[in-house]
Amino acid sequence: MISEHRSLSLAEQVFLRLENEILSGKYPIGAVLTETKLAGDLGVSRTPIREALQRLEQEHLIETGTKGILIIGVSRKDLEDIFAVRLRVEGLAARAAAERMTEEALAELREALELQEFYVPRGDPEHVRGMDSRFHQLIYRDCGSTVLADVLLPLHRKVQKYRRVSVEDSGRAAESAAEHRRIYEAIAAHDPDGAERAMLKHIENAARHILDGYTE
Repeated sequence: MISEHRSLSLAEQVFLRLENEILSGKYPIGAVLTETKLAGDLGVSRTPIREALQRLEQEHLIETGTKGILIIGVSRKDLEDIFAVRLRVEGLAARAAAERMTEEALAELREALELQEFYVPRGDPEHVRGMDSRFHQLIYRDCGSTVLADVLLPLHRKVQKYRRVSVEDSGRAAESAAEHRRIYEAIAAHDPDGAERAMLKHIENAARHILDGYTE
């Protein structure tokens, strides 16, 4: 069921819910759904479902046809393209964050990192993934460029299913937290070159781990 959310329209809530369920793998690649089923699953009328489906089709996550709604999701080629873009762009965000982050923003970034480091040895992948996402999102938010943030946020969301698998690997989860620590230290030292290098190394390692273990 969709709950009332004052700041978001019903269609926006439906879109975010369906996007999350496609990207998390609840609706797997190749599944065929109908507006009626989705409306029943979410407890809403078909009007917000149609609006959400239009946006999902624009995002290339579904295709609509006479037989229903085909889930396309994120393919291996999509992942390769996403990481290729992130390798070219996310380092710029880290560089800009090192130049612009305030002490208040750095405190938020440090808190996300320390919580990630707290949860990793406790084998809590959901909290690890949440703090991993927050760490990146704070860099996007505070890098001073809405253009970079608008490019990176949706790309980060699209790999969530594969990031979940990654953080369930305790070895990779620990490596990722250590990489975040190096990124944070460079940003906190206002070292743009170091922040960019650390971020690029992190994205390279994440891409290698996710693509090596890719399954639909």
